[in-house]
Amino acid sequence: MAECARVTATTLLRLKERGEKISCVTSYDASFTCLLEDAGVEIVLVGDSLGMVLQGHDSTLPVTMEDMVYHASCVARAGRSALRIVDMPFMSYSRVDQALDNAARLMREGGAQMVKLEGGEQVSGIVAALTAQGIPVCGHLGLIPQSVHQLGGYRVQGRDAESAQRLRDDALLLQEAGASALVLECIPTALAKQVSESLKIPTIGIGAGPECDGQVLVLYDLLGITPGKRPGFSHNFLEHAADIPAALRAYVEAVKAGSFPAQQHSFD
Repeated sequence: MAECARVTATTLLRLKERGEKISCVTSYDASFTCLLEDAGVEIVLVGDSLGMVLQGHDSTLPVTMEDMVYHASCVARAGRSALRIVDMPFMSYSRVDQALDNAARLMREGGAQMVKLEGGEQVSGIVAALTAQGIPVCGHLGLIPQSVHQLGGYRVQGRDAESAQRLRDDALLLQEAGASALVLECIPTALAKQVSESLKIPTIGIGAGPECDGQVLVLYDLLGITPGKRPGFSHNFLEHAADIPAALRAYVEAVKAGSFPAQQHSFD
């Protein structure tokens, strides 16, 4: 990807229409952002996963707006071409006025070009309010980490008929509310395929099989340096690479070729 080619929400739509896979990786600082852009990723996600991989928490819930603004601004200073999506942290978008203020702060102070929030029908009004004010939004369905206690842990979602239908309905609601993209996390491959085919906007999978329009991994999982047990849907691309830049290029190439995720990284 040429350095002058800025990736936008429109770019993602064109990639989906052409059937070209979209690569996305989390980043939390300037140095890794430079490496990711050199590797050709289309999306850099400043994830609230920083609460776990950087801060050492056991969930994303303690992450604050100050944390997200700081790390987003670090990423933005190095950003050249990739689309920057920034997570809105836990309880930062429970009301429309609060969501508007916080999303504006992420864009104004953090350099976000799109914000991501979790949930379906319950946040569709928030999504509509944000997009009405010109703030691009990425949705997030399936395993939504900010609701980990309500979900009873980090478990695959949408395996029964009722929850699968609710997820399909929620995906359409988010699209209708104006979402520009949708992350699908830890859902069966067949369900992710159905959702992806039903939407005009691109889907970005993580533990959702190979049929999504793109893939995202947490940077530290991709490099095999996350402490403790890593998610089963991840893959250590550094293990057989000469260095970190080579590992990042290998990930992008595997996503583009459709060889990642493979069956062992997906759920039935």
